[in-house]
Amino acid sequence: MEHVTNPEVERLVRSQWTFTARAEREAGAQLLALWGSDERDRAGGFLLRAAVLRGARLRVLELALANEAEVFPSLAEIFPAAARMERAVCDLLGLRCDGMDARPWLRHASWPAGAPLRRDFDAAHQAPAQAEPYPFVRVDGDGVHEIPVGPVHAGIIEPGHFRFSVVGEKVLRLEQRLGYVHKGIEKRFERMSLADGRRLAARVCGDSAVAFSWAYCIALETLCATTPPPLALALRALVLERERIANHLGDLGALGNDAGFAFGLSQFLRLKEDLLRANAQAFGARYPMDYVVPGGVAAAPDARAADALLAQTSTLERSLRELRAIYDGHAGVQDRFRACGVVKADLAARLGLVGLAARASGLSGDLRCERPWAPYDRLDVRPALQQGGDVAARVALRFDETQESLRLCALLLRSLPQGEHRASPGAVAQPGPAYGLVEGWRGPVLVALEADDDGRVRRCHPHDPSWQNWPLLEHAVIGNIVPDFPLINKSFNLSYSGQDL
Repeated sequence: MEHVTNPEVERLVRSQWTFTARAEREAGAQLLALWGSDERDRAGGFLLRAAVLRGARLRVLELALANEAEVFPSLAEIFPAAARMERAVCDLLGLRCDGMDARPWLRHASWPAGAPLRRDFDAAHQAPAQAEPYPFVRVDGDGVHEIPVGPVHAGIIEPGHFRFSVVGEKVLRLEQRLGYVHKGIEKRFERMSLADGRRLAARVCGDSAVAFSWAYCIALETLCATTPPPLALALRALVLERERIANHLGDLGALGNDAGFAFGLSQFLRLKEDLLRANAQAFGARYPMDYVVPGGVAAAPDARAADALLAQTSTLERSLRELRAIYDGHAGVQDRFRACGVVKADLAARLGLVGLAARASGLSGDLRCERPWAPYDRLDVRPALQQGGDVAARVALRFDETQESLRLCALLLRSLPQGEHRASPGAVAQPGPAYGLVEGWRGPVLVALEADDDGRVRRCHPHDPSWQNWPLLEHAVIGNIVPDFPLINKSFNLSYSGQDL
């Protein structure tokens, strides 16, 4: 398969928008992303886009809106994950859709009155922002009370508000409110150089820096008709798999700790620290945010660094096998993991769960297998799948995926191609939009990129899979006790930052 991401793009009229989306849903497609753009400077009004994936087929649906007064049809009844994305379109562009939840999703008095993704938005000349009360859904009944958690959390955890309705300690309902640190990333992209945009993309979500920067570079290389050399593609896959391993190791330790097994935390954090130190030696940074660059990678590790990375894969594989046996054989840990935070396959499919969490509920879907891009088209990735849909299944899937990623790293390191590690991107051959799609450790990461007439970023929309998966957490916790929420939450480990652009 080619290095570039080539979707089918179709411009629809209003009467086709929901009809086409429903046909895609009935055929088994899932919603990858939904976003909007201001095209008024090109006499185009506004443009709504929805990316859907069915197997290996990526399709982007477009709906033109003549002006801000035109209400667009909601896709939330077809793809429930669209609901929050449509609310974000409302907050950021001031557009409305039929029957939408009118409560602000990203707006927490984060910017002055107005729609920041409109081309004529100027924060310096807007009225000051005013905080607005947020009407959480109330649950009434005998013995029902509310427990508000957040938005400020301990340590470095990003802000998010969780409103529990409980009877005793049993959770009847959870309602989230996120978006407290709106960073203005999509607005910041506008008018950046295409090369600098890659650095911002890598910082959308720090634990997925490689996935986002690679997706951005795929889109940029499509615009510039540039193909990275084979060595660069192999090294990109290597750092992406090491990013996956690092996150899984950290989560496996934190999940053990949340189950009262501090030994697991200390052991997995030790392994993660060893991996990050090796990253610093081989790639110049513990978290290689600036390693994937347009046309390739920043540098190739020398033979000694490559040998050290290969030796580390063997050490990690051996330690992982030993720790898995300890976790699986620890009655107290398994008692906490099993039948906790269950998301059954039918609910996961209906609400659009993606990535790691979906595979733990029995739903297949891994772009490295189903839509492999170079060099994954020659690696024969072995997909991991669990059926339980509980914390235990999400833990087991992390073990399985870490084992497979270590195998892939060893395979890549033993067969690194010769040649250059970077090609020089040419001039923009077509303004776009172009798309980059990468399987990050949480799930599919999509970047849509469009260049302006002078070769700068006109519009960039990066999409994190946490958008789809946060709503499922509200369902996973129902019927569990409040003290189990940290464990369930960590078993998903969703990103606040990735969905708060």
